[in-house]
Amino acid sequence: MDLLNRVKDAGVIGAGGAGFPTHAKLSAKAEYILLNGAECEPLLRVDQQLMEQFPEEIIKGLEAAGRHIEARKAVIGIKGKHQEVIRILREKITALGLEDYMEVMELRDVYPAGDEQVLVYELTKRVVPEASIPLKVGCVVINSETALNVFHALSGKPVTETYITLAGDIPHRLTVKVPVGMAIRDLLRQCGLENGDDYAVIDGGPMMGSLMDGIDGYVTKKSKGFILLKKDHFLIRKKSVNLNQGRVISKTACEQCRMCTDLCPRYLLGHDMQPHKVMRALSYDLKDVKELQIAQLCCECNACELFSCPANLHPKTVNIFYKQKLAEQGIRYQPTQVEFQPRAARNYRLIPSKRLVAKIGLTPFDLPAPMARIEFKPATIEIGLRQHIGAPSLPIVNLGQHVEAGQMIGKIPENSLGAPVHASLAGTVTEIKDNSIVIKVG
Repeated sequence: MDLLNRVKDAGVIGAGGAGFPTHAKLSAKAEYILLNGAECEPLLRVDQQLMEQFPEEIIKGLEAAGRHIEARKAVIGIKGKHQEVIRILREKITALGLEDYMEVMELRDVYPAGDEQVLVYELTKRVVPEASIPLKVGCVVINSETALNVFHALSGKPVTETYITLAGDIPHRLTVKVPVGMAIRDLLRQCGLENGDDYAVIDGGPMMGSLMDGIDGYVTKKSKGFILLKKDHFLIRKKSVNLNQGRVISKTACEQCRMCTDLCPRYLLGHDMQPHKVMRALSYDLKDVKELQIAQLCCECNACELFSCPANLHPKTVNIFYKQKLAEQGIRYQPTQVEFQPRAARNYRLIPSKRLVAKIGLTPFDLPAPMARIEFKPATIEIGLRQHIGAPSLPIVNLGQHVEAGQMIGKIPENSLGAPVHASLAGTVTEIKDNSIVIKVG
């Protein structure tokens, strides 16, 4: 079985983002394969620790993926502040005899260094065109944990675990390996909070993560972190504003200072993403939304909403509002050019991570979250059938059936984009829902 089919059968998906099936990404040919080790979201500590603890596995996974797509060069992008991890990676690359094929490049400590298109430019000086993907400029990007999962897939090990950082205003900040399907409520008990009634939880990083309605969900293959903050924290109050509230607030108070545009990472790469124009259109209540197609260029990094805007408005929310309106009318952005150049002022407008952390009120919590070895023994697990971009997996098990850890329990629908799912622990299938399979462990 070749690498592509091993990765496909193992259910490998993008571990740090939207969960795009990795076998689909590796089905193309590209000049570069890039490892995204930037981990630019504040407080998250997964990738940097994985690269330190599993450098050989990650390097071999990246090499295997790169050779498969016939890339002439593999590049690991990691922030320069992680000097010890960089040293370990470079020594391991040399020990494996890969100096001519693979290199480590240091990234500036800015946000969002881990944005796929920002990373491509920083590592290759190529600008991904508007509304396009890195493959358009000869690049394929995977992150550190994805490369680790590719390595395991080569030996037939499916994705049944994920690494998660618990951080925020909590007694114990830590990073742990968690079985997919474990209850989030049980996981959060590890952070040392005796009473969580005054707290809210962000699923993911503090910038792009979403505020959870409750903590009754389950860990998925793309879970990367949970940030716990008191309900009166600035970030929680900001993320509690719904789409309609954000639209109304932004409509009444935008002063057209254009800071949201001047600091937008996609605008600085030369794209026509100009949030201040979208905000202006909102003020005029324009009905013809086809003139606002630039909203679809927004990568939703939240830099405009949580850092740039001096009036504390909601430019990203307004972009999402118009994205929805455009989608309802079936309108898609049509680029008018092919090649792009970064704005001349880009180097002077990058957002320093420390300033960002201070602006969103996280400096007291910007502390290590060391890897902890905890053996979780949940009574039940719930494996989601839609943990990835594409069609949900189809159940291939029956009620009452005993399954082993690592056994495939959901497969990709015929001729569809997707990824199979596997049981993370042995047990008995007790329920098959529309979007998940419940297993009683043991």
